[in-house]
Amino acid sequence: MSHSFPLKPLLDLTQTRMDDAARRLGQLIASEQEGTRKLELLQNYRAEYETRFHDAARNGLSPEAWRNYASFLGRIDEAVAIQAAAVERSRHLTVAGQEAWTEQRNKVKAFDTLQKRFDAGVARNAAKQEQRASDEYAAKRYRDREDTDDAGAA
Repeated sequence: MSHSFPLKPLLDLTQTRMDDAARRLGQLIASEQEGTRKLELLQNYRAEYETRFHDAARNGLSPEAWRNYASFLGRIDEAVAIQAAAVERSRHLTVAGQEAWTEQRNKVKAFDTLQKRFDAGVARNAAKQEQRASDEYAAKRYRDREDTDDAGAA
């Protein structure tokens, strides 16, 4: 008689969900890293452009050139702010993804623990049955020997 874990479908489902959550978390982490890389590039570009602006200002700039530099720095600052907000959103999504994965992992662990307990119970019952059968066999052999001894003595 085969005993299978009755919650096996739920264990399989939670494992699938955990795998999906892990894949999603990997995507979120990659997206966050890419966003952070873009933010760093923008910040570096802004710093380089500001250095060029200061160098040009030391050498003398026309009012038109001054406005162009200042305007472009303003646009870079806007891009940096937008990218920083995107990175922050991405960080929040990554944290949520980590929490979702952890939740699914905990569910898998719970079902896995239940399966191990179930399997241990099945093994205990099988061992008890085997012991009972062995005891019955030994008792029958003893009775048969007693009956044979009694018949031989008579």
